[in-house]
Amino acid sequence: MRILSGDVRPAKADDAEKIANVHWRAWQHTYAGIIPHAVLQTMITERNLAWWRRAIACEETLLVLEVEGEPVGYASVGLNRVKTLPQEGEIYEIYLLPEYQGLGFGRELFEAARRLLNSLGCKGTICWAIDTLDQAAFFFSGLGGKPLAFAEEHYGDRLIGRISYVWD
Repeated sequence: MRILSGDVRPAKADDAEKIANVHWRAWQHTYAGIIPHAVLQTMITERNLAWWRRAIACEETLLVLEVEGEPVGYASVGLNRVKTLPQEGEIYEIYLLPEYQGLGFGRELFEAARRLLNSLGCKGTICWAIDTLDQAAFFFSGLGGKPLAFAEEHYGDRLIGRISYVWD
């Protein structure tokens, strides 16, 4: 039996292509049938290699989860974008390749993202998810997240609910 372990580290410039692949595959897997197809394809396409190179180079904090030296997940973090909510830090995105989900790697990446936010002085963390995604609710609740706020957003002609999970 072989046991895989993951390592979380800051993203580097040469990670851009692998992160773009993780993004593409994870979003296709997660949002197909929820976000209208054409809208989803546009959203994914906008996150091309150049976009990821800029994200790594700018001040946005991007973490990579590696398994056996290959990026299989990422998380981006920063300041909470909803100033009316008290949490100071936000995990903007956290995604893994589908075949690495449910193995504990998401928890590892999430905990590293929280530690990074704490090291930056952020008190409390918020993360948003589409409210009909049972796997997101299970994941965030299992990590101790409490549902707090609800919002709606248009994705093309579809209005989709989003729910925030918070950690103090």
